Order: sequence, then structure tokens, then C-alpha cells
Amino acid sequence: MLKYCVKCVMPHTKPDLHLDEEGVCNACRAYELRAAVDWEQRRKELLEILKRYRRNGENWDCIVPVSGGKDSTYQVIRMLQLDLNPLCVTSTTCDLSDIGRKNIENIKHLGVDYIEFSPNPLVRARLNRIGLTEVGDISWPEHVGIFTIPVRAAVQFNVPLIVWGENSQNEYGGPAAAAQNNVLTRRWLEEFGGLLGLRVADLPESYGFERRHLLPYQYPSDADLQRAGVTGLFLGHYIPWDGLSNALISQANGFTSLPAAVEGSMVNYENLDNHQTGIHDYFKFLKFGFSRATDIACLHVRRGRLTRQDALEIVRKRDGKFPWTYLGKPLAAILEPLDMSVEEFIRVCDKFTNKKIFKRDGSGALLKDKHGNLEKVNYDNP
Repeated sequence: MLKYCVKCVMPHTKPDLHLDEEGVCNACRAYELRAAVDWEQRRKELLEILKRYRRNGENWDCIVPVSGGKDSTYQVIRMLQLDLNPLCVTSTTCDLSDIGRKNIENIKHLGVDYIEFSPNPLVRARLNRIGLTEVGDISWPEHVGIFTIPVRAAVQFNVPLIVWGENSQNEYGGPAAAAQNNVLTRRWLEEFGGLLGLRVADLPESYGFERRHLLPYQYPSDADLQRAGVTGLFLGHYIPWDGLSNALISQANGFTSLPAAVEGSMVNYENLDNHQTGIHDYFKFLKFGFSRATDIACLHVRRGRLTRQDALEIVRKRDGKFPWTYLGKPLAAILEPLDMSVEEFIRVCDKFTNKKIFKRDGSGALLKDKHGNLEKVNYDNP
């Protein structure tokens, strides 16, 4: 039986989510604390940090990891508004969409220097398959690269400051905020890197990869990080973070969204760059009983844009649908580089499905409708 936050619609199965004695999740409680934040003081703290890292034309002031999405577009806009000279770094997605490419080109035309790193696609496809079949995350190599590639660039080009967007843990501003010991370490990166127990160091022995083919997925050594003084901050700690606001600002600066909501989502401005994202989100639903529509609905409930009842109805209608297409691309075509059929994919799905939170027949088999969709045992608290 799933338990849900009584303020938003997030189930207790979400990793690192806790419901207090009143049934309210820690994410909602953290958002309540925003009202007490002195954002003007936070902005002053940000300006002081940025002042320390300005290079006055001798080098780039900071690295901004960018995907071309609405949030990274917003990050670049803010850095330019603060008169910084950023080096934008992209670790390319696994299956880049046309609209994703268009939005990457838009970031370049905001007026920045830009580097795009494209890992070996044959190695990437093998890693996609291993991530999907071993830990239930087709995006495992992409999520590792999001952290490793910008950090390797920071060491390579001697640009110490990395400006990330939102801190998913919503706890602090990042190591750059510390008065002492403010250098990124491998341990700090691995905490945020989403490895899911599958370590890059184990890949050569367990799966026969050559180490030279795994360079994009490896962090620099702590000695290199110390030498370059690499550190990072979360912009969302210093500026109130809101995905819808970020999207509106980005759209006003050339960002392109879709005419209708993305499959499995409830908005048209998020997760537009990678055809594999639908599979990633679907596996979250299979494991934990929530997916992209729940994530977004909760953000809007906390900000007073949706009632909880409306959010429940939207989630039931939009969340966790079998990913027959994503951004218009058929599932079979998305799976082709992985050398995986739709039938094999369905077997992998069943392997990772949490049988306790979905309806089953008398023999224990999962119940699916004619489109292959599952139904949760409950969509709200009884």
C-alpha cells in the first residue's frame, strides 16, 4: 500500500523522501522554509563568491554545464546578466532529439563560448543496455557524464568554478559556499552522481570494457581537483528556483518548447532533448510508483498553482504510461542501438517492477490494460 504526502501527491516510496508525523513530506517542508529565506542576502553571497572567481579576461570565469534544456538556458542567461564570461559544456545526451539540437544552438547564440563532448556512441549504447538491464536505468551513462565531463573540462581548461542549477537535496549552496575546504572531491561528486551501485571502476572487469573507452565516465583524481581548485555552486540556493519561471524566461530568449505536453508528462517545456528519457521515467514509475507527471504536479501544488485534487487527477491520467513513443520516436527505434527488442524490453520492465504497488491477478501476474499500462494499488491515501 502506498502512502502519500497529504500536501502534495508524492508517495513515500521516493528515495530519500520522508513523511513526518503529520503526513507531510520533507520536500514540502523544505519549500515552506523558503518563506523565511533572506533572498537578498543570498544574492549578495552569490555575488561575493562570483567576485572571487572572476578572471578579468584572462580565462573563463566559470563553467556552466548545459543540456539545452530550460534550466541550463536559464543558468546561462543569469550568468550573462551578472556580466560573467562562462564556458558552456555539454555532455551530449544518448539519443539527441531535433528540438534538443535546436535548443543547444540557441544557447550558443546567447553569446557564449561552448564545448560539446560526444562520447563514443558504440560504448555508450553498451552502457545504456547495461544500465537498463542491471540497475533499471537506461540513462545511467548520461547521468554519470553530466557530472564527469564538466568537471574534467574544469581541470583541463583551469576554470575552477562550476555553476550548476538546482540542488536536488535542497540543503546547501555547494562547496564554493564553504569558507574552508571548498574544493570538490570525488566523494562529494559521487554523492550527487547517481551511480545506483554500478561503479565505473567495475566495468572493465565485469563487462570487458577497455579502460581507455571509459575516460568520459571517470572523475579526475582528487589531486587534479585540488591542483585546479575545482569547486561548484548551486544557483538555486541563491536565486529562488522555479521550473515554470525558468521556462518562461528561457522561451523569451529563444528556447523552443513543444506544442503539446510530452508523453508521460504534463508540460511541454521539460525533458525535450533525449528520446530515451521516456524509458528512464517509466522505470522510475515501475520501481517507485511515480514518474514525471507526479514530479511536476508536486512542484505546482507547493507553489499554489494546482490543488492537490487536481494534481491527483492529472497524475492518474498522465503518469507512468508505457513508453511506446517519446518525442514522437517509436520505442523499437529507441531500443535499436541497444540491440534490444520490444519483447525483451517488456521482460526487463517486469523484472524491475515493484510487485507490491501494482495490481495483480489471482496468480500474482501483473495486470495490464490493452496498451500495456499498469495500475497502482492506490492513487491516494485511503
